[in-house]
Amino acid sequence: MTSTAATILWVYIVLLLAGGLVGFLKAGSKASLIASTVSAVPLILVALAILPPLVAHIGLGVLVVVFIKRYTKTGKFMPAGMLVALSAVTDVALLYLHFAARTA
Repeated sequence: MTSTAATILWVYIVLLLAGGLVGFLKAGSKASLIASTVSAVPLILVALAILPPLVAHIGLGVLVVVFIKRYTKTGKFMPAGMLVALSAVTDVALLYLHFAARTA
C-alpha cells in the first residue's frame, strides 16, 4: 500500500470512529460506537500493513452495503447517505492507487 493510500485510509478511519463517537454522545448509541470500532480495526491493520489491502476493499464494500440498507430504511442523508458516499469514494480511491502503483 502506498503512503497516499495509507493516508486516505487513516482519514477514513478517523471519520468512521468520530462518527461512532458522535452517535454515542448525541444519541447514547452504544451500538454506533461499537460498530464503528469493530469496523475500524481491520482497516487499521491494513493501514499498518499487517493485513493485505484486499481486506480494506472487502470491509469498505460491506460498509457500503450496510449504509445503503440504513439509508433506504431511514431516507435520511445523514449519517447513512454520507457514509455510503464516503465509503465508496474511499474504496475507489484505494483501488485507483493500487492499480496505478502496479502499472508504474
